[in-house]
Amino acid sequence: MKLMFASDIHGSLPATERVLELFAQRGAQWLVILGDVLNHGPRNALPEGYAPARVAEKLNGVAERVIAVRGNCDSEVDQMLLHFPITAPWQQVLSARTRLFLTHGHLYSPDNLPPLAAGDVLAYGHTHIPVAEKRDDIFLFNPGSVSIPKGGFAPSYGFLNGGQLQVLALDDNQVIAEVAIYP
Repeated sequence: MKLMFASDIHGSLPATERVLELFAQRGAQWLVILGDVLNHGPRNALPEGYAPARVAEKLNGVAERVIAVRGNCDSEVDQMLLHFPITAPWQQVLSARTRLFLTHGHLYSPDNLPPLAAGDVLAYGHTHIPVAEKRDDIFLFNPGSVSIPKGGFAPSYGFLNGGQLQVLALDDNQVIAEVAIYP
């Protein structure tokens, strides 16, 4: 199963258009959105091309292939524009030999883990900083932000294919971080 991950879109139309372009090109079955879809939030400047209603329209075009969780900037008002559910604080996806626990990162995070078994993946956003690593017996994965990157990183997204979790630069697909979650 191929999964594409996007987090912290924050209403950026150019970032959304690039995500959807890559989603089509890379042949992922599902687009996993790890929260903060439409609203920029009080701590962030407006992202380039801020157009939350247009972002909703674009994402609604692939609504049947989206798995999303609620971020700290998402609300019931945002849900009214989106044709896929975004109000769940977490979701779980079973992929081959592992479980992916999907969350935004403001409730569960590497510092406040949900109950995870050995080999599980915590996939989260919120920090806008890419991570792909094994810690003890679990995997931590953050695709970074497609619109407002932090920590000196480029805008980025994530991809799972054949047991390899990667964070890639949104503009040129250069690998920023990666980890093998199973052989």
